Order: sequence, then C-alpha cells, then structure tokens
Amino acid sequence: MKRVAILGGGPAGAFAAEQLASAGWQAVLFDEKLAWEKPCGGGLTYKAYSHYPFLLENSTPKRFVTETVLAAPRAGAVSLQLDQPLLIYSRFDLNRLLLDRAERAGAQIEQARVLEITRQGSRWRVLTNHGSADADFCIVATGARNPLREVGTQLTACDTMSALGYYVPGEQSMIDIQFLPRLEGYIWIFPRCSHLSVGICGKGEPAGALRKRLEQYMTEREIPWKHGSFYSHLLPSLHTASWRRNRVTGEGWLAVGDAAGLVDPITGEGLYYAIRSADLAVRALLSEVTGLAEKMNLYQRLLRRDFAGDLEFGSRLARRVFHGRFLWASVPARMVQFTRSSPRFSAIMRDLFAGRQSYLDLRQRLLKNLNGSLYEMWMSLGFRRLVPRKAA
Repeated sequence: MKRVAILGGGPAGAFAAEQLASAGWQAVLFDEKLAWEKPCGGGLTYKAYSHYPFLLENSTPKRFVTETVLAAPRAGAVSLQLDQPLLIYSRFDLNRLLLDRAERAGAQIEQARVLEITRQGSRWRVLTNHGSADADFCIVATGARNPLREVGTQLTACDTMSALGYYVPGEQSMIDIQFLPRLEGYIWIFPRCSHLSVGICGKGEPAGALRKRLEQYMTEREIPWKHGSFYSHLLPSLHTASWRRNRVTGEGWLAVGDAAGLVDPITGEGLYYAIRSADLAVRALLSEVTGLAEKMNLYQRLLRRDFAGDLEFGSRLARRVFHGRFLWASVPARMVQFTRSSPRFSAIMRDLFAGRQSYLDLRQRLLKNLNGSLYEMWMSLGFRRLVPRKAA
C-alpha cells in the first residue's frame, strides 16, 4: 500500500499529502478549488503553532493578536490580554501555504472534482471530472459538505452549525467576541492583514436568522456590511451521542478534519484538529502494526486519546455554556464578569484561548478556583463601591 488518494485540498488533506510524500509514499491530492476563503477567519492558537512551528515560522502574511474583548448582554465587555498571540491568516493564504509544502514534498496535486469512488477488490478507483485514477487507499478530507456519502462522518441536522460573515474594510488590533441571548454561538470580529472578518456561528437556528442577528450587530456598531463580501459555511458540531458512533474509518479509507466531524463544539475551531488528525492518520498508516484493519483501529485510538474524547466532553458542555445560568445570571455574562474581576478565572480564560486548557480538566480547575474567584469578584465589586471613579 504505497499510493494514497487524498480527497480534498484543505488544511487536513494538504498536510496529510505532505506527510505521506515526505515518507516516500505516492500521494495524489484531488481538489476542485485547491485554495479558497471561508468566513471563520483562519485563526490558529498557541496549541497549533507550538505543535507545528512552521505555522508560525513562515513568510505568509498573518496577524499577531494579543487581545480579545469578550462581551455579553447585561455584563458589558472585558479585555483579555493573551499570554500567547493568536495567529490570523487569510484562509486562502493558509491553504496555499499548506498546498505548496505538500507539492515541495513530492505530492501530486490535481485540480479536479471527485465525482465518485468505487472499491475494486483491495483498491480504489477515483472518478473525477478530468478522468480516473487508481489508489491503494483513500484519505477523505472533503470537509463538512462531503458529497461522497459512503465515506466520512454522517452528519445529521443536530450535528452541524452555520458560520457566515462579511469581509469589510477596517483595522483594529484585537478580536471581539460577542455572546447573544438565546444563541448557542457567538459573533466575532477578526482583524486580518487587509480587512476585518465579521461573522457569526450558531447551532439550532436557521442561517437566515443568524444573518439577521449579524447584520443588526454590524449596524449597531456602524460596521458597513451592505457592500462587504459575504461568505457562509457549514461546520460539524457533533451532538454528544454522535461522537461514539462517529464514522472516521472504513474499509480502505479514513477521514480527517471536518469530513470526520472533528471540530470544537463550543468554539467552532477546526484548523488545529484538521492538521492534527491528518498527522495522526499518517502516523497510523506508517505504523509498524500489520494489517489494514489494525491501522484503522490504531487511528481511532490515537484520535480518542489525543483530542476526540475531549471534544466529546465539550459537546456535553456546549449547551450549558451558552444557555446555562450561574448565580442568577447567564453563563456568558458570568464569564465576562469573572474575567473582569478574578485573576484566577482570567488565567483560565487565557489558557482556553491558547488551547492549553482541556474541557475534561476544566470542571476540576473551575471548582478548585471557584471560592477564590468568587472572593476576588466580590472584593472587586466592594472596592468599586468604596473608591470613587474620579476625584471630586
């Protein structure tokens, strides 16, 4: 098994192609667009570029952001200074970076739309709009809108969220995150190199309703959206029950990135998990375990141990984060207030933005710090009452 067809040229497919080609395998990548834009920015956390330093150490244009402003109804806004910067790329530029690396490693890049794949004995026949090709194995990296129904995750309506937004002229140094009432999601403003990406992601609400929420927010902020470039995208957001039956492997194939449903169900982050799952997939294929079935089982175990178990737990938290209440206020409002008033809680939020804080360990850390955070919060509120804002 030395010839692998990679179906999809996004971050997951491109990185898989690079890794396989670097190991001496014949990697053929098929994608109709090769590089394209998406509304959700292109943000990379410290977790991503610390694992893969090339994401930081390159000449591709990017923004380094060290401040995030969090806002929620009835809680105002708070500025969170980040220990490690978030990197924000144009998705087109990031895709191009990864595809160029794959090509330099020796991968074959084919700009073609995959129409069908068929299993012929122990091999695959890949039919495209430009012809056909044979492969020993397929890596499915087609994204959430996977047209190949027989491979990859099987998303239902409750397993997806919508992300949509506008690219508009503008300049700012920080990221804005705005929580909204009765929405399992949030609005963002990401500064890019030449414009702002202003968007919304949400689950359980039609895309049209999300767009109205976004446009109302932009109007209130005096951000011109009518002449901006509009983008929309579907993201996996697996329901808790779907994680255990998530279809990431099959006979002669495995899925990576969005095509495997590997997206954070709270933040919607997918870039790190796309690249990381591609890394784990190649590691399983190159492993010394004998037999194709054993390699597929190894990939599933690697995913589970590395991050899939944490994302599954995150899916249990998501509704509580966006719709729950704590101390007679919404959870997002308390998050903003605690970030403003408690250094302990602020440190937790910084670690969440950096990707250093897992969901599995979050509850224990919150409980451990709760008394101290409450004390810090109430002391802060008390001192505000005692000390006037301005000298008389």
